[in-house]
Amino acid sequence: QVQLVESGGGLVQAGGSLRLSCAASGRTFSSYAMGWFRQAPGKEREFVAAISWSGGSTYYADSVKGRFTISRDNAKNTVYLQMNSLKPEDTAVYYCAGVRGVAGTALGDEYDYWGQGTQVTVSS
Repeated sequence: QVQLVESGGGLVQAGGSLRLSCAASGRTFSSYAMGWFRQAPGKEREFVAAISWSGGSTYYADSVKGRFTISRDNAKNTVYLQMNSLKPEDTAVYYCAGVRGVAGTALGDEYDYWGQGTQVTVSS
């Protein structure tokens, strides 16, 4: 069993930055690839970024490529999402998720564990 707790959300002006953190419980964190997803009001959940178990491979949605960076620290059981050049359309609840295995995936249904989410609001 893995429990995920996100933090770092908040209100920021367009063009600003935030760093989200996702702390995982359990001793098998390094066995999991991790992903970030988001869901805006009235919209479906969408993939944001994923990272392999080792951190050696990362994947991004086209909408955030070049602005967001996913990383992980297996010694701290934590995955991060650095978000720069934020836009109002980035406003959403952001969720981290874990999937057992080497590689991350953009398919939310593949993930085994989910956090409770953290709100990110970008004002124009």
